[in-house]
Amino acid sequence: MHRVGSAGNTNNSVRPRKEKRLTYVFSDADDAKHCAGINCLKVLKSTVSDGCDYLFTGSRDGTLKRWALSEDSATCSATFESHVDWVNDAVLAGDRTLVSCSSDTTLKTWNCLSDGTCTKTLRQHSDYVICLASAEKNSNVVASGGLGGEVFIWDVEAALTPVSKSGDAMEDDCSNGVNGSTNSLPVTSLRTISSSNSISAHMSQSHGYVPVGAKGHKESVYALAMNDSGTRLVSGGTEKVVRVWDPRTGSKAMKLRGHTDNIRALLLDSTGRLWDLGMQRCVHSYAVHTDSVWALASTPTFSHVYSGGRDLSLYLTDLATRESILLCTKEHPILQLALHDDSIWAATTDSSVHRWPAEAHNPQKVFQRGGSFLAGNLSFSRARVSLEGPTLVPVYKEPTLIIPGTPAIVQHEILNNRRHVLTKDTAGSVKLWEITRGIVIEDFGKVSFEEKKEQLFEMVSIPAWFTVDTRLGNLSVHLDTPQCFSAEMYSADLNIVGKPEDDKVNLARETLKGLLAHWLAKRRQKHGPPTSANGDVLSGKDISHRSLGHSRVEVDGGAENDSKVYPPFEFSTVSPPSVVTEGSQGGPWRKKITDLDGSEDEKDFPWWCLDCVLNNRLPPKENTKCSFYLLPCEGSPFQILTQGKLSAPRILRIHKTALFLVDVKGLTAHWVVNYVVEKLVLDKPLDNVNTDGTLAPGIGGPLQHSVVGDGSFRSGLKPWQKLKPSIEILCNNKVLSPEMSLATVRAYIWKKPEDLILNYRVVQGR
Repeated sequence: MHRVGSAGNTNNSVRPRKEKRLTYVFSDADDAKHCAGINCLKVLKSTVSDGCDYLFTGSRDGTLKRWALSEDSATCSATFESHVDWVNDAVLAGDRTLVSCSSDTTLKTWNCLSDGTCTKTLRQHSDYVICLASAEKNSNVVASGGLGGEVFIWDVEAALTPVSKSGDAMEDDCSNGVNGSTNSLPVTSLRTISSSNSISAHMSQSHGYVPVGAKGHKESVYALAMNDSGTRLVSGGTEKVVRVWDPRTGSKAMKLRGHTDNIRALLLDSTGRLWDLGMQRCVHSYAVHTDSVWALASTPTFSHVYSGGRDLSLYLTDLATRESILLCTKEHPILQLALHDDSIWAATTDSSVHRWPAEAHNPQKVFQRGGSFLAGNLSFSRARVSLEGPTLVPVYKEPTLIIPGTPAIVQHEILNNRRHVLTKDTAGSVKLWEITRGIVIEDFGKVSFEEKKEQLFEMVSIPAWFTVDTRLGNLSVHLDTPQCFSAEMYSADLNIVGKPEDDKVNLARETLKGLLAHWLAKRRQKHGPPTSANGDVLSGKDISHRSLGHSRVEVDGGAENDSKVYPPFEFSTVSPPSVVTEGSQGGPWRKKITDLDGSEDEKDFPWWCLDCVLNNRLPPKENTKCSFYLLPCEGSPFQILTQGKLSAPRILRIHKTALFLVDVKGLTAHWVVNYVVEKLVLDKPLDNVNTDGTLAPGIGGPLQHSVVGDGSFRSGLKPWQKLKPSIEILCNNKVLSPEMSLATVRAYIWKKPEDLILNYRVVQGR
């Protein structure tokens, strides 16, 4: 997914600012499952004996889900959707508060037992936020770290408490810029307020809550850990050192050296190494894995550690005896672990989550099964002495419970018709999507992606009006103005019933209408038609004068007051896509189109999107004409009909663009349907047309009609429209299909930068 941009120019820069993008993300038919790798896990234990425990999962699909757990099942009870990029970590804090962090550079807070509504977005990081840590006994304290090298300590209670109405409003305005413009605040504007957890919470009337910064990292931070009381914080990353902080003040206490590669996981006092913080030295080192260790979890007494990582293996290690045992092997790298009673949940780069036996309260039971070995001293050396033989056999073959996900899309191809996208997922299934409806129109199963792509190839040329990526495991379609408004098709080619067949349909405009149909209906219910300050109903020219005046727009006259959503642009309400956008204030957000309540306005949506949907106004179009010459074939008895270069819309079909009419005086020229047919037929007055529809002598002899779409859909056919000549149009000596557009001919037949040259000839009766 694209990096989230800043809020725009605010310093009187003369450089034109980039307009905000609108993205929509397709939803799988089973929305109760993740569709990309699971980056984080968190278990919430019930406080009552017969209550339900919950598992929270954060995914690379940009969502979090809450699972109600029982002995043999897990049921999705809520989806938390607001992040616009990968969810990288999550912790539980405060009173039923779930805190998550994302590659969209934000932290978000949620009521963990709600239906999934985001309660606050916290913006302070300049780059991807990778990791979080919280204090078990001081649950309001949360630390965050990311690729920008920043570590912040947050007082969740203070961050969620509004300072004042004006302060909150200003916070939203000032914190939407996420590329570093809000990272540092004037020290003189900060003031300390009382806090129940002894963390120095800073507030300012102009910026709202400001977290404590722990400054010292020069490179990316990948791991954080905090002790139970919230008095000690450790961090690690690409600098290969462990830094120790006092989270109450953000001051650095010490630096621990010893690792020789990136630090990806931390437990306080341990990262696969055991440290004595008092002596500031490494006490033990455990070489268990054959590749990077990415996940750690410990028993309640910290006597044993579970570890997983890139080598697909999950180990249990006794820190006192150095005895280790292979619990299980998986098909994907392990990203995070979470203990739950005597089981352990494992999150991997796959979209499914597995639960394995762990015996956390009595880990010696596992070692009694045999197969253990002594951990080596050198990283990845596997210099171990096996107690049961050289071959490692996993203790457990199958997990006790699987929360299944859906396969992530890993390959895609936009087809030439610019409406269909071919995809392949991790299970090998190849599917065809219609991006103007957000649905799978055909599932081909496990077939060759390349062969299917060749089979679906069409010789058509339509401008690239959208881009696609699969970073979130599903298709994300990006619309950028003005490029997205460059593609048009005839309504006949879209099979739109009740619309004149030769009406041009702007694909982006109709797609936006389909996406925002629910929002528009809700808006009308709440507000009625848009009105000005004096109560007058606004015209299509008014909406942009206030905040949209920096860009020229033009009214799509053919679509005036056309709010109907046509079938080729109707999105599913069962599995609706989600809209992702920055809005005019720069703050990224994501919401399902059926959850839009009509209150969203120009502060939420890009201005060009609203101007299109509400007022039928589109940005100025690029040159949509195609220049060409129309000449008779060599040796043809017909004279040259035109004296110069012609032009017509790029989307016009050959059967509609081949003929040109010059009036009797030769002074004016204009485009009509079937130009050449009319010229060849109408060289003579209409009186020369016989009543049976054949040509009078001297006009060219009897001709058979093979031209498709001769205008018969129009009411009141003219006598010349009943004539039946056979006209062939050629380019580079190749006979063109009547269904080809000028753009297609230029792209696939002409293949030259010069103006297109078309030739015509009359085919005698066959």
